Amino acid sequence: MSLEPAVAKIVDDYRTCEFVTLGRDGTPIAWPTVALRRDDDTFLVTTTLAFAQKALNIRRDGRVALLFSDPTGSGLEAPEQVFVSGTAVCPDEIVTPPSDDPAYWSLLFDRQPHSRSYVDPPARWLMDWYYLRLLITVVPTEVRIRAPLTASPGDGGGTANGSASLPGADVLVGFPTAVLSARDPSGAPLLMRTPTTVTPEGFLVEPAPDCEVVSGPAALLVHRHDDRLWGLYNALVPGELRRSNGGGWLLVPQRVIVPSGNGSPRDQLRVLRTVRRSTTTYLRRHGLNRPRVDWPALKALAERSASQDTGV
Repeated sequence: MSLEPAVAKIVDDYRTCEFVTLGRDGTPIAWPTVALRRDDDTFLVTTTLAFAQKALNIRRDGRVALLFSDPTGSGLEAPEQVFVSGTAVCPDEIVTPPSDDPAYWSLLFDRQPHSRSYVDPPARWLMDWYYLRLLITVVPTEVRIRAPLTASPGDGGGTANGSASLPGADVLVGFPTAVLSARDPSGAPLLMRTPTTVTPEGFLVEPAPDCEVVSGPAALLVHRHDDRLWGLYNALVPGELRRSNGGGWLLVPQRVIVPSGNGSPRDQLRVLRTVRRSTTTYLRRHGLNRPRVDWPALKALAERSASQDTGV
């Protein structure tokens, strides 16, 4: 399906979106990502081998969704949110930029200037894993427009009204809204922003009026970044969505996943070791040689992006 020009413009201006796939147990798991809208209105999402789970999920069940809801860095004033549901494919082929899609990497260098430093020594000796990618193509089947947010997703302001000992309670109260990933009656994934209220039983949430959610596996995602996609922080709280005693919806948390920790040097070193090990494990399990990264081509794209910043 084609996006209306005004909707396509909004989508193109958003710096990130939330992207959800279905886990093996049916849990809809969402993470923030950069999505490139192509001329045919399909979306390109890429994932590194170190975080290949979303690719494995898609190969098992291609139903996915994207939500454009955090306008940080977009330059837009209170833009509408855009929910896109669709189907995705992810070939079992490792590609390295810019041969996969130069436009995607130009977009990333423009939006996240710090990533340009990855293509220079000594960073490139540590960051080659970052450029070993799997390509995900999303074909939209439905687009829904939702009202703008009334507060920045990265601001504080969550509501505590009960047990702060619940998994994720200390994280969620730092955000005025979270992204709820749930399922509809057919089992397809849904995404929506919701305020959260911490209670002794779990987190009260408010599903979007245009979504018919059902009880079962679900999760809450919070994330933030600055205007240049830096200062990244992500946290996921998987659990079970059920009706509350008051008739609303309650997410009962099971655990908290914070991939990058608190961003300390120690956490950064731990993450680097983990992603390099995960990349090597993926290649070994699939019987693949490690592809070579075309550093000169990447460097040229990064320099072109930098020259646009300075007007050279």
